[in-house]
Amino acid sequence: MWRLYHFTLCPFSRKVRFALAVKGVTHELVQERPWEKRPAFTALNPAGQTPVLQRDALVLSDSTAILEHIEETLERTPLIGSTAEDRAETRRLSAWFDQKFYAEVNAPLLGERMYKRAVVRGTPDGGIIRAASRMADMHLDYIDFLLERRAWLGGGQFGLADIAAAAHLSVADYLAGLEWDGHEPAKTWYSAIKSRPTFRPLLAERLEGLPPPQHYDKLDF
Repeated sequence: MWRLYHFTLCPFSRKVRFALAVKGVTHELVQERPWEKRPAFTALNPAGQTPVLQRDALVLSDSTAILEHIEETLERTPLIGSTAEDRAETRRLSAWFDQKFYAEVNAPLLGERMYKRAVVRGTPDGGIIRAASRMADMHLDYIDFLLERRAWLGGGQFGLADIAAAAHLSVADYLAGLEWDGHEPAKTWYSAIKSRPTFRPLLAERLEGLPPPQHYDKLDF
């Protein structure tokens, strides 16, 4: 059986967990706190980052590499697209959320609202939080733009772009960084994602000492 080293509020871990659930890949979860830099974990991934997927001697790290491997070795429930154009768009949007959304929204929110509060017991910087929330609103505008033109983010079918976006948005939402009012296309799409049995377990988890907003796991929000 696969073993997945993850952290509850790591969006890259959530992306892999959601995708594995959609593809029906059985796996054991191991909670890892990357900032603790456990020698046994850094031996698996010298970068010291979650997620890491392990089965016997095979160790995979980096969420994109992990999901490319799963996609190439498990034919059922394809997530990247059926044409070269679809695959290119799926990869572009997955990178958008993994790189741009993470840098502009989740990294500052995690630093201020999670790491400072739950790890070092510091005082969050309100200016950084407000800036991240403004950037989140711009990303929701872009999601609205896409969904006004297509059924799912990557095109006509649910796929990895939706998985990556939902993973990152769920973390930002947990950290009270999203304002959904005025973003009906994004809100309708995310409500459909939240209703999926493969996504519900992620919404059920809580980080001790850091509860999410009341609307976080509700379908009507």
